[in-house]
Amino acid sequence: MLTNLSEAFPKLKSIIENYQDFWYEEMLPAKQTLLQEGDVSNTLYFIVKGCMRLSNNNNGKEITIQFFFENDFVSSFESYLKNTPSAFSIESIEDCNLLVIKKEHWRIILDENPSFKELSFEFMSDRFINYTHHFLSYIQEKPEERYYNLLKNKPHILKRVPLQYIASYLGITTVSLSRIRARKQLK
Repeated sequence: MLTNLSEAFPKLKSIIENYQDFWYEEMLPAKQTLLQEGDVSNTLYFIVKGCMRLSNNNNGKEITIQFFFENDFVSSFESYLKNTPSAFSIESIEDCNLLVIKKEHWRIILDENPSFKELSFEFMSDRFINYTHHFLSYIQEKPEERYYNLLKNKPHILKRVPLQYIASYLGITTVSLSRIRARKQLK
């Protein structure tokens, strides 16, 4: 099955084919926690199909930090790289089909394959840039602007993610999100 999947994801094709023993598939139902905040992350996931979210519990209030979809790598990277307790939880939003690799195998592949190291660097750079833009939006934009930018730049999130997670991601309540959406429909 891994070989069939590799054809769908050309950037990973040679890595998957050359290191089949390192990867395994995992099917994860919706609303399943993959990593609990406070646990150490020793696994990297590649989403073949599905949607996941990264969140943080701030004194009982769950805050969504980022969403992940097909062709994304997912982990609590600080925990994964530094072997420290994760500040985040990872949960499936939809049923997910994942390719999974343990840290020790990932490091072997990185050491032996500059192309995989480059792919990993690209993903982590994109993720860092995404976090930076999201953080700046909290400082520079009003909630309504954040919603319109999400609608304009990432409409797939609005189609696949429940409203309570979108509201949390935007830093607003579901009631505020409903009002913003209603105003948008009136325009």
